[in-house]
Amino acid sequence: MTSHHFVRAASLADVREQGILTTQVDGHTVAIFNTSEGIFAVDNRCPHMGFPLDRGTVQDGILTCYWHYARFDMKSGGTFDLFADDARVFPVEVRDEAVWVDVRARANSHAHQEERLRVGLERDLPLVIAKSVLTLLGDGADWRRAVAPFRIGLDFGARYRQGGWGQGLTILTCMMNLLPALPPEDRPRALYQGLSAVAADSFNHPPRFVVRPLPGERVDVGTLKRWFRQFVEVRDDEGAERCIISAIRAGADQAQMADMLFAAATDHRYIQIGHVLDFTNKALEALDVAGWDMAEQVLPSLATNFARASRMEEANAWRNPVDLIAILEAAFAEMPGALSQGQANRGHWAGEAALLAVLLQDDPRAIADGLLAALADGATEVALAAVVSHAAALRIARFHTSNEFGDWDTALHTFTFANGVEQGLRRAPSVELLRGVFDAAMSVYLDRFLNIPPARLPRVGDAGGVLLEEMPALLNQQQQVNNAGTTVAQFLYQDGDPAQLRAMLGKLLLREDRDFHTIQAIEAACKQSTLLPPAAAAHALIAAARYLAAHAPTVRAQGQTYQIANRLHRGEKLFEG
Repeated sequence: MTSHHFVRAASLADVREQGILTTQVDGHTVAIFNTSEGIFAVDNRCPHMGFPLDRGTVQDGILTCYWHYARFDMKSGGTFDLFADDARVFPVEVRDEAVWVDVRARANSHAHQEERLRVGLERDLPLVIAKSVLTLLGDGADWRRAVAPFRIGLDFGARYRQGGWGQGLTILTCMMNLLPALPPEDRPRALYQGLSAVAADSFNHPPRFVVRPLPGERVDVGTLKRWFRQFVEVRDDEGAERCIISAIRAGADQAQMADMLFAAATDHRYIQIGHVLDFTNKALEALDVAGWDMAEQVLPSLATNFARASRMEEANAWRNPVDLIAILEAAFAEMPGALSQGQANRGHWAGEAALLAVLLQDDPRAIADGLLAALADGATEVALAAVVSHAAALRIARFHTSNEFGDWDTALHTFTFANGVEQGLRRAPSVELLRGVFDAAMSVYLDRFLNIPPARLPRVGDAGGVLLEEMPALLNQQQQVNNAGTTVAQFLYQDGDPAQLRAMLGKLLLREDRDFHTIQAIEAACKQSTLLPPAAAAHALIAAARYLAAHAPTVRAQGQTYQIANRLHRGEKLFEG
């Protein structure tokens, strides 16, 4: 039985005389309506944008807000316009010629906000998403409170985007990865942008019907891996998806599933300009946060990307004037021998600088030979991948602004692919995935034109740049690419804290409207900066700052929506200016 705590709110005579009476009850502003259906008490703050509901109209039991015309059932508070939340309707009793109201807090507000988040995702309502996130994360001090709404967004995106895993879920995962590096006050905004990206990417898509696992006795994971690669080879996405779900149901663990997926992602060269492997890496990172219990919802959503991907064997740039595919196939044939030769010295290789120099030159055969030689000298798979990631970051750090603007993305694709390969090798090293290191190195080679002429890496004492705290003002202007790189270099080379820099880059990222590639660039660079040696980490962060500056300032509609939600969350009155 529900217990009530009624407080005398107004005299019955005053309510009947005025029709609508506004009063304070236990700290709540309550609008009391006298209607033909009875007397009703409503929180006077419209759940949409806070306008006073006592300025609205009541007709046939429906209350309509005067500002944006959101409509509410007077009895239940339920809204007919889902851009608004349900209004809070308080229990009312009339006794002793007075109106008594119970204004206690809504039961289970957390569950209510999770439900509102689902509505925001379904209807692509950024303001609803922002308000839910602000309530669910509170002050942002504990970023782990974001896991529950992250799981909701992950499940929604996997179910309701017809093409499977895409940009929205990748952005959401990038934002979740960045969350611990951000100041607490920026964490709700990051999650809001990620969830809004999922909503926009899935809007108006029909549900994606998941393929069921194979019936009967479980097939062993090794066989399913072989079948999966065969189905991807012939572009059969249904067969590929059934292998994924069957492997999970057969008990494959995270390492086994990563191995299965990454093997297929590297059976062909640099498929879909790296997106498939990057998406796979992000899906696995998402499960690191959300929990492996969501694997059956998440991983099958990758199958369509695998089956429909373009393959660089079919691309002229990889065949002419130098046949890179032939060079790579020859290197792959030698790779097992190089690994075996270097086994005794594995982990004691110190040739990073020499290999980096080779990777940035214009001889693809020397690049392949350099990678094989490093393996033969004892380089681990991860160490080899890290050097290639560094080389890819340098392509961006040295990107000359005389190139066409769209070429920033050419360099970005190589960098995020190289990062994805490296993170995959840290998770589940294999000879198959090691091929991706060679693919990334060849893409670095193909990107060499972006450094002709090369932009000079900034040094301490270079003209330009600003103090780190002045970077927001700097990036309110266009064409600040070089100044942004100089600012980062001067900060780091004078022993600035990289964590403080990552927080600043995240803040600057969040104030712009979401851009898929820019988010990828910042997230991958921040990740690399925690893994690379200090000098190389500085190059990754310089690259991130230059890329961000090239893509700023932009329209900031997302920030406007978030600020509205934040002001409402703080109880401010938007309608007063």
